[in-house]
Amino acid sequence: MTNEAIQTLVNSWVPDLEFTEEGSQFLNINVQPEQLHQFMSQLKSNTETQFDYLFCLSGVDWGKELGVVYHLESTVHRHIIVVKVKTEDRENPTFDSVSDIWATAEFHEREVFDFFGIKFNNHPNLKNLFLTEDWEGFPLRKDFVDEVNMIIK
Repeated sequence: MTNEAIQTLVNSWVPDLEFTEEGSQFLNINVQPEQLHQFMSQLKSNTETQFDYLFCLSGVDWGKELGVVYHLESTVHRHIIVVKVKTEDRENPTFDSVSDIWATAEFHEREVFDFFGIKFNNHPNLKNLFLTEDWEGFPLRKDFVDEVNMIIK
């Protein structure tokens, strides 16, 4: 499928999606947090899309917003998309887990939780993956300050 065909199809599922290509060869889709899980499930299960491979899940701090970026590929149809979800709630950023859709998300979501403090509803084992339990703060957030270990020039 072309990016345009994917856009037309998924827009019929969720009418208020935002689409860009941002100078990328991949279609970028922004989805609202409350639509994330159902949308991702449909992307995988629909026979026209069959996004069966989650090859990257990354946390992002855009400054005002925190979010997650998902890179999906269909190994059947050979097309790739990028799905983004964002929240302005920096105190309690929470999205639905997609680990029940793609098993690999379980570890990626734990990493995002560890470094950004983003929680994932219905995650089977949401706990620190890299940082110790006594670690304070989220080191990949732009507002993270570590007076001891940060080098400021």
